[in-house]
Amino acid sequence: MRILVTGSADGLGRAAAETLLRAGHEVVVHARNADRLSALDGLIRAGARAVVGDLAHPEEVRDVAEQANRLGRMDAVIHNAGVLGSRAVLPVNVVAPYLLTALMQRPDRLVYLSSGMHYSGHARLAGLDWSGGRATGSYSDSKLLVTTLMAAVAARWPDTLSNAVDPGWVPTRMGGRGAPDDLRLGHLTQEWLATSDDADALTSGGYWHHQRRREPHPSVHDEHFQRDLLDELARFTGVGLT
Repeated sequence: MRILVTGSADGLGRAAAETLLRAGHEVVVHARNADRLSALDGLIRAGARAVVGDLAHPEEVRDVAEQANRLGRMDAVIHNAGVLGSRAVLPVNVVAPYLLTALMQRPDRLVYLSSGMHYSGHARLAGLDWSGGRATGSYSDSKLLVTTLMAAVAARWPDTLSNAVDPGWVPTRMGGRGAPDDLRLGHLTQEWLATSDDADALTSGGYWHHQRRREPHPSVHDEHFQRDLLDELARFTGVGLT
């Protein structure tokens, strides 16, 4: 399978890319810029291909989508890239996966990285600055929104498996060295959803933690909230989800 993993220079994305490559998949890695790309030299030497672009900037996200499309249709995309505490939290965590979903050739499977913190997110869209020019949304808000995006895609694209994963609080650069969860389990579920033929992995619209489906925040499956989110993102980016 050909699989794109965004944000694969380190952390969960790097671990997923390494595991998928060892399993014999055709892996496309992603780095924010040329400096970050150098961190992926080992994977590239092992056969991975690469796309480069800063997901905080929609014009660069568009270019990443074009680079990926030139490599051929992906079988799966793992939307792993994310930021924790900056004004880029909405552009990177929500706008970028939306744009890539809308602009890339439609894959068979989509996996969006969520978080248990999405439960404390606010189900509101008014006043959000999608450009990141102002800090108007929290990390928890962004994870609620991207989980809702997952559900909206699942509802609208029945031929594509769309799921979200809570990897847990794992010891990555974002999670910190003291994070208590298992790093391997942190990236296992997204790999499983991207590649497995297990019956559970062939379902769509799920919120998963360690290969178990959980009930997300009630707003995730609110059809009106899904529609309003897609409308807002289409308005901001000029690209609709068709």
